[in-house]
Amino acid sequence: MLVNEPAVAYSKRKYSIAEYLEMEQASAEKHEYYQGEIFAMAGPKFQHVVVAGNIFGQLKNKLKGKPCQPLGSDMRVHIPKNTLFTYPDISVVCLSPEFLNNDEWNLLNPSVIIEVLSPSTRNYYRGDKFNLYRDILTLKEYISVDSQTIGIEAFYINAQGLWELREHKNAEETLQLKSIKMAVKVADIDEGTKFDWSA
Repeated sequence: MLVNEPAVAYSKRKYSIAEYLEMEQASAEKHEYYQGEIFAMAGPKFQHVVVAGNIFGQLKNKLKGKPCQPLGSDMRVHIPKNTLFTYPDISVVCLSPEFLNNDEWNLLNPSVIIEVLSPSTRNYYRGDKFNLYRDILTLKEYISVDSQTIGIEAFYINAQGLWELREHKNAEETLQLKSIKMAVKVADIDEGTKFDWSA
């Protein structure tokens, strides 16, 4: 999803988490919340939707019958440590999902988060948002996938507890998701996009 500047109607004052959740429950559109501010999220373009769908389909198929399950962009994730509420393109939760106040609306314990990058969100997702995601104690991997070119940045926690980066810039490569013990071909992620179209 694309994150815009704070909506004019929401930028006049700070909002409490309770106010945000009440407004979001009644809203037909999605919004992020961070430290009292509410941000409108614009709908994604074709390439973004195709890439996210490809990844979700691969995860759904390969995790069937296993203790982890993928969740789409309708699942809101909350990070109590920094107040962020957001809608990742894909999150993967393992074992028992945990929710804010057991509400089943706000997931607290994803193991993997995958974001599909667009030109307007690329810097935010690679920088500030990744830093916010790192406050999730259960998070083992963060994957950002470019929707405009063949490019994947896969961050994972190594044996020393530090985040390491693996990059993929070739359709022949394979993305390894170590924490959930599965692999996805980069070509399968980009299937049906302009990278896969005939000239």
